[in-house]
Amino acid sequence: MQEVFNRYIAYLEAERNVSPYTVRNYTNDLMEFFGFVREKGIDSLKDVNKQTLRGYLAQLMEQKYAKSSIARKLSAIRSFYRYLMREELISASPAATTVSPKLDKRLPAFLTVEEAKRLVESPDLSKPQGQRDRALLELLYASGLRVSELVNINMEQVNLSTNEIRVWGKGAKERMVLIGQPAAQALNNYINEGRRQLLAGKKSNALFVNRYGGRILARRVQKILTKYGRSINKNVHPHVLRHTFATHLLDGGADLKVVQELLGHADLSSTQIYTHVTQSRARKIYLSAHPMAQGESGDRE
Repeated sequence: MQEVFNRYIAYLEAERNVSPYTVRNYTNDLMEFFGFVREKGIDSLKDVNKQTLRGYLAQLMEQKYAKSSIARKLSAIRSFYRYLMREELISASPAATTVSPKLDKRLPAFLTVEEAKRLVESPDLSKPQGQRDRALLELLYASGLRVSELVNINMEQVNLSTNEIRVWGKGAKERMVLIGQPAAQALNNYINEGRRQLLAGKKSNALFVNRYGGRILARRVQKILTKYGRSINKNVHPHVLRHTFATHLLDGGADLKVVQELLGHADLSSTQIYTHVTQSRARKIYLSAHPMAQGESGDRE
């Protein structure tokens, strides 16, 4: 099993070009599954069947795993068995017809326009880290970038004359993201001042650097958002700004297909969740503002 697994991980990294985060999750999930398989006395992947997989999922449910975690683990197993079939190591996948647990639909968290404005204006611009953080926050809100895309941006990908940034998203798909003037100005200030001070003579092609001049990491971006989120009493993580970007675009009348393209979603259904957000907000506003929407009759003259 270990030899086949190692080849599969190499395939994910080299051919599928998945993120290190995905590789780590798949590794952990599959190792956990292999442990269950060994406990059942199964020594060959060919001997794993639907009953084995159902037993594993039942154990996860007994251990009170969240539905989302079970669905993710099943997705990792499905991907692995698709690889085995591709390599003709097995003829059928035990996971092919196994149904994932139905997930509870949760609307994505987002900030109001005022909260977003206060958040991006929180950093202290008198310090190089503050200039960097302002540019980082402005860019996340203006573009809807994933944090993995943000930290991998190099200087040559940024074109401030056209307010465009070329990025590579999931599956190494290239797309062009647009930014507004506030983000462009914050980036320009950071590049010409704060970034130079943080580099202190060192060479780097990374757009965002840490205080030692190295490329900033995703976990550091999370800490930055957590820090400034306190200024608006919100738990802010990178996807909150991505959700905010999409919600504010749709609230402003943007076409769903355009938002899909800007977010880099392969499937329109991934973008459609934001229409539920705007519909939910519209309903709340309607119920609180329209005189005929109230439960009590009131004065209707």
